[in-house]
Amino acid sequence: MSDDVIITITLNAALHVSYAAVGPAEPETETQTAVVVPVGRPRYRAGGRGVTVARVLSAFGHDVLAAGLAGGVAGELIREDLARYGVPAAFTQIRAESRRIFRFEPGAFQFGEPGPYITTEELGRFAGDYRKLLTSAAAVVLCGSLPEGLPPDMYSSLVRYAAEAGVPVILDAGGEELVLAVRNRPALVVAESRDADAAQQLVRMGAGAAAVISGETVQVATPAGGWTAVLPDQQPGYALDRGALVAGLVPGELLAWSWPDRLRHSLALASSPGGDVNPRAYEGLLDNVMVSPA
Repeated sequence: MSDDVIITITLNAALHVSYAAVGPAEPETETQTAVVVPVGRPRYRAGGRGVTVARVLSAFGHDVLAAGLAGGVAGELIREDLARYGVPAAFTQIRAESRRIFRFEPGAFQFGEPGPYITTEELGRFAGDYRKLLTSAAAVVLCGSLPEGLPPDMYSSLVRYAAEAGVPVILDAGGEELVLAVRNRPALVVAESRDADAAQQLVRMGAGAAAVISGETVQVATPAGGWTAVLPDQQPGYALDRGALVAGLVPGELLAWSWPDRLRHSLALASSPGGDVNPRAYEGLLDNVMVSPA
């Protein structure tokens, strides 16, 4: 592994399983109300926010490694999907099955399983694997929810380990996990909040910079100032893809781009749901992102 690789950590990786209807819904029997919808073969895709970050960064030619926790048949399919798209992976093996998220189309009916339970032994093995990865990392991206069994200060510990190794951290989290971790001074924090002062609060708590998503707007705060960014004229129901947005912020952190350039790149990418980057759409959106001082 090269010494400039971007490590993405997904502790609650998911396997997305999609079914498309191939025929009309019909009653199971003449006397029962349940219906049967014939579907085609399932489509599998590796998911979880950190996995999306890795997928987008890889599509733009960055040296990336997707890591975290994965187990069972779902875990193997997660690894296989990433390999199919040329995204290197180094997930720590766990005994429990990684969660699955099922989607039925048309109608986009979706439901998800709970995450796996992580044992103390598995946590110890992951911590060892993580410390080894840090020796060759240019940056670490920590993303998403924590599965059962992991303590709320998990991200706090991972940020501290990275700081000891001299590796900058981009943290995308929420709740107690975020509050505990931001005190260890990650380089950049990404969060979601309707509070207009949330980005400034995160910087005061210890973040090097903070990007807060509120609907279709991103508010950035740094010790040197702040910015607001929005991509106007989107279709009704449009939502920023958080994983793609985080991926768009990573290169600017490493290469010290100006914040307006970081935000244009990031919001143009955030129109790529699930990390499926459309280069033509991305190029067309770059000049449409509106960035203004906050």
